[in-house]
Amino acid sequence: MAEEVLVSSTGKVPSHLTGSLLAVAFLTSFGSSMLYGYNLAVVNSPAGYIKDFYNKTVVSRNGTGLSGETLTLMYSLTVSVFAIGGLLGSLVVGMLVTRFGRKGTVVNTSVLVFVAGSLMGFSRICGSPEMVILGRFITGIHSGISLSVVPMYLGEIAPKNLRGFLGLVPSIFIGTGVFTAQILGLQELLGKEEYWPIFLSVVVVPTFIQLLFLPWFPESPRYLLIEKNNVHATITALKQYRAKCNIQAEIEEMQEEQRSLCSVETLSVWNLLLDDTVRWQVLSVVVINIGMQLSGIDAIWFYTNDIFENAGIPAPEIQYTTAGTGVIEIIAGLIGCFTIEKLGRRHLMIGGFTMMGICSAGITLALILQTQLVFMRYVSVCCVVGIIAGFCIGPAGVPFLITAELFKQSHRPAAYIIGGSLNWLSNFTVGFVFPFLQMSAGSYCYLVFATVCFSVAIYVHFVIPETKNKTFMEISRLFSKKEAVLETQGLIHTDQLKLKKMNGYGGLEHASLEFDSSTSVP
Repeated sequence: MAEEVLVSSTGKVPSHLTGSLLAVAFLTSFGSSMLYGYNLAVVNSPAGYIKDFYNKTVVSRNGTGLSGETLTLMYSLTVSVFAIGGLLGSLVVGMLVTRFGRKGTVVNTSVLVFVAGSLMGFSRICGSPEMVILGRFITGIHSGISLSVVPMYLGEIAPKNLRGFLGLVPSIFIGTGVFTAQILGLQELLGKEEYWPIFLSVVVVPTFIQLLFLPWFPESPRYLLIEKNNVHATITALKQYRAKCNIQAEIEEMQEEQRSLCSVETLSVWNLLLDDTVRWQVLSVVVINIGMQLSGIDAIWFYTNDIFENAGIPAPEIQYTTAGTGVIEIIAGLIGCFTIEKLGRRHLMIGGFTMMGICSAGITLALILQTQLVFMRYVSVCCVVGIIAGFCIGPAGVPFLITAELFKQSHRPAAYIIGGSLNWLSNFTVGFVFPFLQMSAGSYCYLVFATVCFSVAIYVHFVIPETKNKTFMEISRLFSKKEAVLETQGLIHTDQLKLKKMNGYGGLEHASLEFDSSTSVP
């Protein structure tokens, strides 16, 4: 108990943002996370050129061109294979971070970007559409790994009072990647036919910069101490990541977690799903990661040009207007990043999903009434902006941060596999189902996304506790208390409840909990 008081009392002294923390956040996000956003948007601008290249290559090989359906299928494969690679990457991230560490995984997997960039960059010279498709698949694998390992790495090196700020830095760079692809895709830059292979392969530049500098920074202190039991390396890493801070208290907090996990090895996904002590954490990861993609943000991005065209924006100016939405993404991401430690995770997620739900319903209303009321066209544009802003403020980045915070060291890799794989599966599902949903439901299809957004906001409000400025042990205890209250409510007229030891997740063995029948779930 005395040790716990020491940790809590010293933990109140806020740690400062050091140059090392900022540099690692920038390098990992710039060289890894940004590529995800870039690769999402990079195939939109040169779509016609890529299709033309595919057709000409087949003509040179077979003497006859492709049918319109076959050409569309090949291009659709080029786009969607990125998500298939992302799913594969998310499934192997747990094995990689356990074997190579958090920083080690970021550094070692950078080779995938150079391989993919080379394939896509030389595809036209080699006359090989297969190289483009394979390159997109490999970039997807890298993005699937990066979307999990970068928030995990930043969440573990950050002090608790800066964990939210650093955890949202990757989402800002994802928006920056989308914006960069929109800008470079303009006709004045790399939007011309002869430049599309360079446009696809420019991803090697930020990764090369990352590879030059990131290896000089330390590995995650939590990984070094809890998984590698290397106290000396942990102290060295903390000294570089902290300034004017009592690192002894932080080491004691890590050792407390290490002791609670002394008999628990790193869990597999199957064992995590079977572990009743973390069922609410797992369910929360499932809900927020599926909700992140089923919120309809990908559908909005895909149909932004159509909505702007219906609003009467001249066709030549739509590309610049679309690029303007990239600026909104970055600004909204910055707002979320700089307010998360004041407002908390819950408020950003609840507010973001609620805003998206209202605007999704607004798009439905605007599309229905725009034939009778001219100004409704502009309402639809405002709703698009509102959905993008609402997404980037919270739902774009907080789910990855929350996944790191809700689990301790032994459970975290498996949790990221679950969250990441569901994220990519949902991404692929929206891309595949939305065109059919729009054909069948018309303007009302956006009400489906509105329902999802409101449902996730309600779930977060009632289930997920605020994790702001709390240690991983304190967060796990919050869920243990929730589990205890829920179990107590399931019992019939009992005055006391013996709490079982919950696999190190904050349960108190041989302790009793006073229970009042009027108690409600917080």
